[in-house]
Amino acid sequence: MSKISERPTVLMPTVEEDKAITAAARSDPDAQPLTPQQLKSMRPIQAVRGRPKSERKKLLVSVRYSQEVVEFFKSTGEGWQSRMDGVLRQYVEQQSRST
Repeated sequence: MSKISERPTVLMPTVEEDKAITAAARSDPDAQPLTPQQLKSMRPIQAVRGRPKSERKKLLVSVRYSQEVVEFFKSTGEGWQSRMDGVLRQYVEQQSRST
């Protein structure tokens, strides 16, 4: 539990102080406002984080495998699910060629 029982009071600047702060910020050559073109080119961080989207989307399914199969793939370390997918994909390719 926090020892502070009340939130600290936030003191907002006066109109004159705000104008002075804004003027100082605009005069700083290293902190210029973004241009409309720069603002338009920005994307939300969620759009650029993480793994790139695959053209071959995977489906989320619920499947039951025997304990031995799951233990074997898990024992191979991180990425075991991708390796399992690779084995199944290889099987599908072999079966497609033989028919």
